[in-house]
Amino acid sequence: MKALVIYCHPNPDSFTSAVKDLVLEVLEEKGFNTRLTDLYGERFNPLIHKEELESYLDTTCNQKGLENHIGNIMWCDTLIFVYPTWWYGLPAMLKGWLDRCFLPGVAFHMPEGEGTIKPGLKHITRLGLFTTAGATPLVTFLMGAPGKRTILRAVNSLCKWPVKKVFLAHYEMDSSTDESRRLHLERVRVKMHKFLS
Repeated sequence: MKALVIYCHPNPDSFTSAVKDLVLEVLEEKGFNTRLTDLYGERFNPLIHKEELESYLDTTCNQKGLENHIGNIMWCDTLIFVYPTWWYGLPAMLKGWLDRCFLPGVAFHMPEGEGTIKPGLKHITRLGLFTTAGATPLVTFLMGAPGKRTILRAVNSLCKWPVKKVFLAHYEMDSSTDESRRLHLERVRVKMHKFLS
């Protein structure tokens, strides 16, 4: 049991960080071998440069400089994202990580001739998403929840079917209270235990 946690928040004292710590705690309790990718902590560069884009489809060299990240993706069977929802979607840092690391030959395989791409992450059997959001659930839904859809639909489509999924969000963070945050962390623990059982 091998879990990769992708954490994306610039403030180590944030509530999102507390969620990440609890996710890691439950993974340890359950006996998972766990790796953490702290995108801000390691100052990950989310920008794709011209040379990188030009070699994007070349699976013999498109992983250059990203070997550690690619290795972690290919190593895990459980992939969990912990991040704040900004403008209803993924933080730019996390979107850049997906852009750069979910490559042809890694996350998916390009079709030979006509057809569609084929999944490359069939070793991933669990997919988790824990987030926070300033908006209400209704407003987020009406805006299309692009961050949630990117992870639980697009990334999910590249994994082993059927993928066991978990999603939990603390909405209305701007008006959150100590009690709402405490209750949310309890829900995170419960969701994680069910997710990993």
